[in-house]
Amino acid sequence: MTTYSDIWDLTTLYAGGTSDSPAFHEHIAQIPTFITQLQQAVEAVEQQPTVETIAEGLAAITEVMVNMRKISVMLSCLTAQDTTDEQAKITYGNMAPLYAQMAKLTYRFDKVIETLDDATFEAYCKAPALADFAFILTEKRTQTKLLLSAEEEDLITSLRANGDQAWSQMYDLLIADMTFCVTVDGKEQSLSFGQVSNLRNHPDAAVRAEVDAVIEQAFADKEQFFAHTLNHLAGFRLTAYKKRGWDDVLAEPLRINRMKRATLDAMWGAISNTRAPFVKFLQHKAQLLGKEKMTWADLEAPIADTTTQIDFQQGADFILQHFRAFGPELEGFARQAFEKSWIEAADRPNKRPGGFCTTSPLDQQSRIFMTYAGTMSNVSTLAHELGHAFHSYALRPVHPLNASYAMNVAETASTFAEMIIADAAVEAAQGDEKIALLEDKVQRSVALFMNIQSRFLFETRFYEERKDGIVSAKRLNELMTEAQQEAYGGALATTHPHFWASKLHFYISGVPFYNFPYTFGYLFSLSIYAKAKQVGPAFEEQYMALLRDTGKMNVEDLVMKHLGEDITQPAFWQKGVDLAVKDVEAFLQLTKTP
Repeated sequence: MTTYSDIWDLTTLYAGGTSDSPAFHEHIAQIPTFITQLQQAVEAVEQQPTVETIAEGLAAITEVMVNMRKISVMLSCLTAQDTTDEQAKITYGNMAPLYAQMAKLTYRFDKVIETLDDATFEAYCKAPALADFAFILTEKRTQTKLLLSAEEEDLITSLRANGDQAWSQMYDLLIADMTFCVTVDGKEQSLSFGQVSNLRNHPDAAVRAEVDAVIEQAFADKEQFFAHTLNHLAGFRLTAYKKRGWDDVLAEPLRINRMKRATLDAMWGAISNTRAPFVKFLQHKAQLLGKEKMTWADLEAPIADTTTQIDFQQGADFILQHFRAFGPELEGFARQAFEKSWIEAADRPNKRPGGFCTTSPLDQQSRIFMTYAGTMSNVSTLAHELGHAFHSYALRPVHPLNASYAMNVAETASTFAEMIIADAAVEAAQGDEKIALLEDKVQRSVALFMNIQSRFLFETRFYEERKDGIVSAKRLNELMTEAQQEAYGGALATTHPHFWASKLHFYISGVPFYNFPYTFGYLFSLSIYAKAKQVGPAFEEQYMALLRDTGKMNVEDLVMKHLGEDITQPAFWQKGVDLAVKDVEAFLQLTKTP
């Protein structure tokens, strides 16, 4: 039997695989040449916008994009695996001006597309050299109309390296500098945030309570730093919005996710109208834990007496077994990821918290990052990130410019893969193990319906208040507490007021409102999963066809084409929510008092 490493191999990206790799820095040194070629192509388009010059411009954009993407992948891996890697941080900072140059040139190209008259643009989109890019050209044209002049947008882009992007990096530095001292099994340990977060589902209630208190206090101690960082990151974004005449803070995230406001409202409406079963679940879980009401410390607490540990090898084998039942492409890809050591899962200090998947289209390689501690939840997380990587694998035949999909559909593939594993685990288990795994599955729905909605409510309200000036740390705590109580239907005895400080997603500069796309992906994947179970193994090719379309159409059109449904209507989302409710009902039945 093949043994899989839980440490990734970066040497197949760049010889040496470290932040001082000569091959890595030689590649970085080539980027100015690619940017010069892009500048020449853009100038040719500006001088004479023809089908030929536009096609050449798209080719130059692609060349810069895929090369810079590979560098970005390497930097993401280096800074995640070792938060003390100073060389990686310096290189990351030095790359910012190059990204800014690319953004400026891309904007100039987009501006030419925007200024074409309608008849010429439509004719160009029908030309053989451009027909395959009609969607993204139309998207560029539409979005550029909403922007400022080339000079003003150039200034905003130039300032980002020392604006919102710098504040995002400040958050990473603050987190990297934090240690959390907790006592586990009688031993005091000094842990990173990623390590201490894994203890939130510790079977010992005393450990969970200590972890919750230590995390809350640590962020309370530094709340002024985090409040300052969040306020200025958001302030930079809002200043740009104001200059562009954008008043609705959701306009940009909706455009980024290629979805309508009606779709977002329909989704949240279905969830809000079906909150009662999940509140009942939390109340019941609290009683099983011997509590009158659910606390934040116990949200992830195991309710069954099970100490089953699944080492990395066992987790990999379990994933491969059940991916195989879905289809050979998914299983074959995942096996490749394990065999080629594309996964960093070791539980060690100085790693960044959380998990991610990143892919370089230049050489068709992905890398997956997480901290694996031997729980079934970790296995689900690993499957989730493999789903992201499989999405990129499905897109291999697609031109890179048509493979840039939005976050909401990105979360569909990952959640779909996670669902395969969660269902398989529940079906295979017996007794307390079955109860534990079913609870973990329900907890995922609670997280995506309640936790994510609380983030959405907080961020929406914070941005509205930030328009009028700095929002104090005290007020941020109040906003978060109110959002958590509302989203959890009043089921919580205690909340996590400093969640706004502890959650990385609020500090990502590239994508505002890094929350609702998760819920979209979860519910969308429920619909796809239901269809997959109905059709069987033959569905895999249909699924891959859907994934290949994710980068070149709006989500409403995507769902209509592949599922034949209107997602601007609550009925579509209600079906997914109802499937999650069935898990709640099954859990309540299994754990009811005799």
